[in-house]
Amino acid sequence: MRSVRIRRGWRQSDLARRCGVSQATISRIERGHFAGFSLATIRRVAVVIDVRVDVIARWRAGDLDRLLNAGHSSLHESIARTFRDLPDWVVAPEVSFAVYGERGVIDILAWHPGRRALLVIELKTDIADVNELVGTADRKRRLAVDAAVGRGWLRRGDPPPDVSVWIIVRGTRTNRRRVAAHVAMLRAAYPVDGRTMGDWLRNPRRAVSALSFWSDGPGGGTHSRPVRRVRRTCGALARR
Repeated sequence: MRSVRIRRGWRQSDLARRCGVSQATISRIERGHFAGFSLATIRRVAVVIDVRVDVIARWRAGDLDRLLNAGHSSLHESIARTFRDLPDWVVAPEVSFAVYGERGVIDILAWHPGRRALLVIELKTDIADVNELVGTADRKRRLAVDAAVGRGWLRRGDPPPDVSVWIIVRGTRTNRRRVAAHVAMLRAAYPVDGRTMGDWLRNPRRAVSALSFWSDGPGGGTHSRPVRRVRRTCGALARR
């Protein structure tokens, strides 16, 4: 924050006046002395100089990333078991891509040769930013064909396949609340729910965009069960 202020040619008093705080407050914040300041105050100062302040949670009991990855793996395994009953699909987990400088990993990429249907599955154990979720899914949809070519499922020059996206969200209360808070936007972006996807997987006749919850069963994330849609927008894949 100090470096950005100096780059703008401002004194501490200039920044303090724009933020509505004292010069002593600016001085203490720039020296990392945050005790006694609310997060709102720190962000008020930061936004004036176009600095974003992120808060990162750390778990004292252990590695938070490992805990989140365990939830992701559990969700991944549950989806994989569903596809075992769908022999017409070829499924590949953790498909990486690098296309014109764009890099990333598709959680699950599925290919239905008979229908020439390509499905991008994005697994979310936690929804932090809905706009980022939609943007990431759209980018992976756009690059899915290149990823499929890399796996030998398609060849350059083949007729374009139907490319679908299915966002599967772990059915926690927090995730349901966040989806409900953005229900209008998500309904427009992903009009298909999980129950509809159960039928679509058996006969993928067109490209779809879907979002559904996937709830852990007694087996620790190895079973799916139907859940109510959030305002009739998002459901879970019905048990077969």
